Amino acid sequence: MKSEKFDVIIVGAGVSGLYMLYRLRELGISARVIEMASDVGGTWYWNRYPGARCDTNTLEYSYSFDEELQQEWEWPERYPSQPEILAYLKHVADRFDLRPDISFNTRVDAATFDEASSHWRVSTDDGAELAARFLIMATGCLSEPNLPPIGGMDSFRGPIYHTARFPHEGVDFRGKRVGVIGTGSSGVQAIPVIAEQAAQLTVFQRSPQWSIPAQNRPADPELVAEIKADYAGFRARNRLQPGAQMSHMLPNDISAKAVAEEERQRIFEERWQEGGFAFYGSFNDITVDLESNAMAAEFVRAKIRQIVKDPAVAEALIPEYTIHCKRPVMDSGYFETYNRSNVLLVDINAAPIEAITPAGLRTREADYDFDIIVLATGFDAMTGALLKIDIRGRGGLTLREKWADGPVNYLGLQVPGFPNLFTITGPGSPSVLTNMMVAIEQHVEWVADCISYLEEHGQASIEATEEAQEAWVAHVNEVADQTLWTACHNWYQGDNIPGKPRVFMPLPGFPPYVEKCDAVVANGYEGFVLS
Repeated sequence: MKSEKFDVIIVGAGVSGLYMLYRLRELGISARVIEMASDVGGTWYWNRYPGARCDTNTLEYSYSFDEELQQEWEWPERYPSQPEILAYLKHVADRFDLRPDISFNTRVDAATFDEASSHWRVSTDDGAELAARFLIMATGCLSEPNLPPIGGMDSFRGPIYHTARFPHEGVDFRGKRVGVIGTGSSGVQAIPVIAEQAAQLTVFQRSPQWSIPAQNRPADPELVAEIKADYAGFRARNRLQPGAQMSHMLPNDISAKAVAEEERQRIFEERWQEGGFAFYGSFNDITVDLESNAMAAEFVRAKIRQIVKDPAVAEALIPEYTIHCKRPVMDSGYFETYNRSNVLLVDINAAPIEAITPAGLRTREADYDFDIIVLATGFDAMTGALLKIDIRGRGGLTLREKWADGPVNYLGLQVPGFPNLFTITGPGSPSVLTNMMVAIEQHVEWVADCISYLEEHGQASIEATEEAQEAWVAHVNEVADQTLWTACHNWYQGDNIPGKPRVFMPLPGFPPYVEKCDAVVANGYEGFVLS
């Protein structure tokens, strides 16, 4: 049996794992990355479904740690596609020669904290046993697919694909009868592309989706040149925004209720034409005030009715819940797709899916024949990938037991009872409510600085206290309760996973979070025990 020892073991070779490895190398700290895929990329390695694209602008969804890298890489479009992001991450891995320290095609099965040696013992599916003082989970917030509990999947005669595990060679939908289950972010991106190829596309919708047009377009050379001339300033301005992005179109600092109807409609329309998350910055209270939220929602409802020609279909596509309380979605021709003669929308609230059949799918009201079924059913977000691994801390306590009533931790970084274990963009941190690239860089840099501090001061371990955890969890809940994100069922609270505890997992507000993390360090790692 192989046995190796490192200073740090990193699980995952996506955006966070690659940067974590780079930072530790710069500090002279030995690290090994364990990655279950055959290459780097994380989320962008697996999510190869048609239309897969990031919802953050290209010049913001990129690393900021190396000026030459920033200047040399050219993005062709406003929003980067999956192939472009994957190519970028492969380039980063090659440019900084990171691959020699990554074990590909290897899955971490278990990790146990050895109290006698203050080391983590990590076992993998190839029989390897590794040890390290520090264990860093860079497993991603959206990486564990949610497979719906629909009976009969094994009976279907054709292929069934989940959007998060799409074939790398692609899928030829031409002339095929296709069923897509789910209309979240992945479904909204995939449905228009599949509809252009398929002979017949049937979409099974549980919840209508608020979606804003991305208004994707080729990169503007003048804007690119302007940003690259002051990339440091551009990054700094972004980090002062609640979502750590969109410094080129700042949120309006005024309530939707404070302007006349004509002016309000003008601003909504301007932001709609700009596209993407800029729409939610039309006014400063869309996510916290029900009346202002309703004004934004009614504007989008009118747009859907204007775009979709069949009034009955339009009404079926219009949500009744508050806008922005689910993960905001942006699209390229999503609502227009339902004007196509080869696209059918099925409301599975009115006609629930009963089973997958050999020929296709059966709802309570009808049978549908398909050649291909696509599951656009999302993820077990934020905790799924962590809890899939048997992680055991002091006294053999498992992370699953610790989180039986929902995830608890301090700063989204550490869990009491699990010394020297760090979670990058874990629950309790801004993570999915920000530009993920910025959230990742901030966490990686904090963890790297922490490990360096421990090394310099001869400390063997760091562990969050129960008191700090309790105060932090209360703070996250208090901040979330001031928003409308808790007003509907969403994956932020685990509502999409049967039996998952209902806890609001991310923390709204990036700048205050960074200030807190910095203050913790300035106060001698307040809330942690160093030993």
